[in-house]
Amino acid sequence: MVHIRFNSATNILALIALLVSAAAAVSEDTKDWITGLPRETIHVKEWPGGKKVAVCFVLYVEVWGFGHGPNFRPDMVSRDPDVVDESFRQYAVEWGIPRVARLFNQQGVPLSIALNALFPEDHPDIWKQFRSLVPKAPIIAHGINNSTELLPLKAGLDAQEAYIRRTLDLIEKDTGVKSRGWSSPSVYPNADTFSATTAEGITYSLDGMDSDVLSRLTTKSGPLVLIPYPAVTVDMGQYLSRFKEPNDMERLWIDYVTELAREAETHPDRDATVVAIGIHPFVVGTPDGAEALRRVLENFKKQKLVWVTDTQAVLDAAGEKQ
Repeated sequence: MVHIRFNSATNILALIALLVSAAAAVSEDTKDWITGLPRETIHVKEWPGGKKVAVCFVLYVEVWGFGHGPNFRPDMVSRDPDVVDESFRQYAVEWGIPRVARLFNQQGVPLSIALNALFPEDHPDIWKQFRSLVPKAPIIAHGINNSTELLPLKAGLDAQEAYIRRTLDLIEKDTGVKSRGWSSPSVYPNADTFSATTAEGITYSLDGMDSDVLSRLTTKSGPLVLIPYPAVTVDMGQYLSRFKEPNDMERLWIDYVTELAREAETHPDRDATVVAIGIHPFVVGTPDGAEALRRVLENFKKQKLVWVTDTQAVLDAAGEKQ
């Protein structure tokens, strides 16, 4: 038996604090901080081909509507018509979305699509052109639109389930795809959203933004896989709020993924990592944005431990049945 001698009350208090801290750490490993639901790490030793870093580019194909949406020049929103900001949005839809699809098609790398349910109906010709270029890209449901019809967060669980059901039904009607993935419109879920998605048949979500590895929530309606979608790698926030240009995003993305690969090479016993990178036609759909993204894709394809893939392939490789 080991005898511990305490010289003072201070030592006792320090030990208590240590034990409380350890208990908290264990709790953080087993409970999700947003929902309070059980959450566990999905351990993946390596990705196909011995890769250690999976990268999923997710293009957000969205409906904002006239007078809504991201503003390139906030000082002009009071103008009628606001030609600058409306043109900024219209260019992204009509020219940016097809340009990004052509880039991924030419590079021969997978793309994932986060789709507002109203887009195929509102822009049928653009959707047809876009989909023909990336026909195998998994479709992640992204709500009804991205401005006026967001999740009814204050209306309760049933209302969110109905909203998600409507989103999935519209996407299936117009694309023929029954989405299994979810990304909340305007990145605005709450604790109920995670349970509401599984209740409607969703099996994975991009609403988890706090990790480098896959994890699984246990909800009453079934498991929900969280694919890491870190806020720092999303181009729109960097572009509009932090005034970063596409070449800044190029450096950020390459540095982010290269460091994950370097860590994996230094510590090969660690779990394989994954990052879903959110991209938007406002940023990478311009000629300069597409050129910066092209250089990123070419860089990643040359890295021996990096796997550029899509969300469905990640789940398949992790052994998650969808």
